[in-house]
Amino acid sequence: MPTSEVHVVKQYRSALRGVEAYSLRTELAFPRHSHDQFGIGVMVEGAQRSWSLIGQVEAGAGDVIMVNPGEMHDGSPLEEGPRSWRMLYFEPSLVQQSLAGQPAGGSEIIHPAVKDRHLADRFAALFQAVTSQGVSALQCDEALLLTLLEAADRHMARSLRKPSTPACVTRARQWLDDTIDANTTLADLAAMTGVSRFQLLRSFVRETGVTPHAYLLQRRVGLAKPLLASGHSLAAVAYQLGFADQSHFTRAFRRQFGVTPGQYRAALA
Repeated sequence: MPTSEVHVVKQYRSALRGVEAYSLRTELAFPRHSHDQFGIGVMVEGAQRSWSLIGQVEAGAGDVIMVNPGEMHDGSPLEEGPRSWRMLYFEPSLVQQSLAGQPAGGSEIIHPAVKDRHLADRFAALFQAVTSQGVSALQCDEALLLTLLEAADRHMARSLRKPSTPACVTRARQWLDDTIDANTTLADLAAMTGVSRFQLLRSFVRETGVTPHAYLLQRRVGLAKPLLASGHSLAAVAYQLGFADQSHFTRAFRRQFGVTPGQYRAALA
């Protein structure tokens, strides 16, 4: 009789506003998705391969993994058995405030996976501080600043000018962002942007790493977090964001974040 795959996710109450803390131990593969926050974590067990904007990267136990806000990535096990990691997600405004006036480093992560024991140690101290009871605000603030400064000095760069995004992709993304609950078709997007469905789909995937449908689902799921935090019911959030039903919403949320909407909201209580 086949056994179910290992998948255990814990979301911690964070002592710092603007910081979310998770630990994961899973055999599941995560599809391409993005987060609205900066992410820094450390692999604890096993290994995984991830797609990033610089290509495929691999990370094993002890390695630091990082991601920018809005940056597409995925994750799949590199070997049999579960892999585990700890992760902290930082609101972009908190990172910008913490790094304001910093002469070195930059504001965009350029190394998705690195071997950096010093940064891993900084991360461990910060994770311990924000997830433990009785830790002073001063200790949390210091650990946060030291971790972000270490990451900036070693693994961030100033944002570089990137090739311009095709106009059809820009218009399609804007439409999806503005009509998050609409039942938009690929034909609708193609007609609105003035290109064929094939041209739009090819350009969209090349530019963002995902299809328009996957992009829309991720935007919906990302917008669900503040609604859940403000006390909206799961059914209300699912309806407001255009999901077919609450079950569809729950599956999409868990697929992206590893936890169900109910588990996410319970961790905030």
